[in-house]
Amino acid sequence: MSDVSTFSTLGLWGDVAVAVLGGAIRVGTPFLFVSLGECLTEKSGRINLGLEGVLVLSAMAAFGGSYLTGSAWLGVLIGCCAGALLALLHGLLCSLPRVNDIATGIALMLLGAGLAFYLGKPLIQPQAAQIPALELGAWSSSPQVQAALRINALFPLGVALAAFLAWALANTRWGLIVRMAGDSSDAARALGYSVNTVRVLATTAGGFIAGLGGASLSLHYPGSWNEGLSSGQGLIAVALVIFARWRPMACLGAALLFGGAGALGPALQSVGIGWGYHLFNAVPYALTLLILLWTCSPRRSLQGAPLELGMSR
Repeated sequence: MSDVSTFSTLGLWGDVAVAVLGGAIRVGTPFLFVSLGECLTEKSGRINLGLEGVLVLSAMAAFGGSYLTGSAWLGVLIGCCAGALLALLHGLLCSLPRVNDIATGIALMLLGAGLAFYLGKPLIQPQAAQIPALELGAWSSSPQVQAALRINALFPLGVALAAFLAWALANTRWGLIVRMAGDSSDAARALGYSVNTVRVLATTAGGFIAGLGGASLSLHYPGSWNEGLSSGQGLIAVALVIFARWRPMACLGAALLFGGAGALGPALQSVGIGWGYHLFNAVPYALTLLILLWTCSPRRSLQGAPLELGMSR
């Protein structure tokens, strides 16, 4: 009887599927916010490779804010503001003459990570208030299903934000201005818009959105602060944007795909399949390499890309 009660009525592979689905949402939530932030930034014609630093710094700031104030939501806001400030610095530096987006992004990635590691040392041991979870598995009597469907409360916000960005970029004046700055800076200037201002604002807004991903890491999953928290998710998000062809709703699907890949190992381990655990943990990174190889053709890599991204600045 004890063996029967170990698994839900869905069966072994049903449990794995539910665990992967829940893990896709849980692990994919930070990917979603960071990729949406980078999508908005790149739509304006700017690349921000400093997103890894933004993610780590916002995760530390969110955890510290939650710990000091006792409110997880204030912590989320503080994390978003920290991400926006670092992205603002990136935007301002890249607006200077003869400053390269890529080099600046790498420098700020190191700056953000260094600040987070230095300022976050007192936060490694303490516990902070966590973002509440949505219990979508309450309909089931299976503990496995209930645990898998315990969803980060920020995830529905990410879905709504992806839909809003997709609609706004296609149907609003500011969306048109952002896309114009990304596709033709000369056309934007001819209409009287400051391309640098548009890009700085888009980069800052992208950093604010990416800050939600950092808050998800430290205040929900895994729900703590340590120096290895990000594991390169900020850089993977850049590949996600390419894979999604700079479309916000496609970023949602790509984030869930990567989240599911990252959740595959723990899902198999949860049902007693322990072999190859570390191999399965490498799936997101292998998937990133496959995407980069698949998009290395100029015909494919530039499809859907803002035209200004292909110009040297």
